[in-house]
Amino acid sequence: MTPANNAPTNNASANNAPTVDVHAHLLLPEVEALVADHPALADARALDARRNGPEALAVSGPMVRERIPLLTDVDARLAAMDTQGVDIQLVSPSPSHYHYWADEQTARGVWQLANTATAEHCAKAPDRLRGLGLIALQHPHLAVEALDHALDSGLLGVEISSHAPGLELSDARLEPFWARAAETGAVLFLHPFGCTLDERLNRWYLSNTVGQPTENAVALSHLIFSGVLDRHAGLKVIAAHGGGYLPTHIGRSDHAWRARPDARGCAREPSSYLKDLWFDSLVHDPAVLRELVRVAGEDRVLLGSDFPFDMGTWDPLGALAEAGLSDHDHHAVRGANAAALLGLG
Repeated sequence: MTPANNAPTNNASANNAPTVDVHAHLLLPEVEALVADHPALADARALDARRNGPEALAVSGPMVRERIPLLTDVDARLAAMDTQGVDIQLVSPSPSHYHYWADEQTARGVWQLANTATAEHCAKAPDRLRGLGLIALQHPHLAVEALDHALDSGLLGVEISSHAPGLELSDARLEPFWARAAETGAVLFLHPFGCTLDERLNRWYLSNTVGQPTENAVALSHLIFSGVLDRHAGLKVIAAHGGGYLPTHIGRSDHAWRARPDARGCAREPSSYLKDLWFDSLVHDPAVLRELVRVAGEDRVLLGSDFPFDMGTWDPLGALAEAGLSDHDHHAVRGANAAALLGLG
């Protein structure tokens, strides 16, 4: 294991670490301009509308529009970070930019624009911002090319969703991608967009409140049970939203692994793999955050805010303080773990 994967070794190193928010987003008008006239975009938007429902769309549109300065302007971002007490953000494109419906040519344009624009945004404040790019998960044979493009652009890795149409994260076609990510030390931020439960969640914003943690749990289970984490030791996967439902219900996965031969695709009990992953702290409940730290380890939880969306927190440090962690664990989550993982020094 490299030093970048290690937990802070003492209280002094944890206390002196910068405050790092690993879950912050960016809007990319260049990407949306590229796909605006594509004939398949209308079907993708119709699917999104069915999944979320009209009430949610009526709220989400104005919410995003009023946050556009924070999502696009570096000075506005930095001022907000100063208010929050955040020293460094790991910035990733809004998941709305995935466009996993796109053909190969369009998909290549999406990731090239997204990677370049994200790198340019972060370069305006290189001491405060680090970036992640995109890949076209729906075209797994292009995933290594897209990852290399992101890394060559100066980004630390890429953001991916929980699935693409017809493809789970356990799909054998992604093996070269996982291998390349492990080889390069690329950071992979697992952030779902859309839930396959579709219209069952199209009221009361269940598409997000239930759908996002469900997708996190399903995607992580595919990585664990399929043996991806066995075959590619050292993968740097950060799960958004605290990994969803999986960490607090991992005992059921362990029981299945022990009781059923068809659930034994991984080498050891599923709960043990939580310590091979990283999780952001965005769980909206101090008791759940304490449990996440317990089951994953104090060195595997990172501060996250979902900046600047309404399903995040404007006060990530306040939310962390409410968990009542030990001093060492508090500072580890606040920034020391992310500083080690991201190689911030």
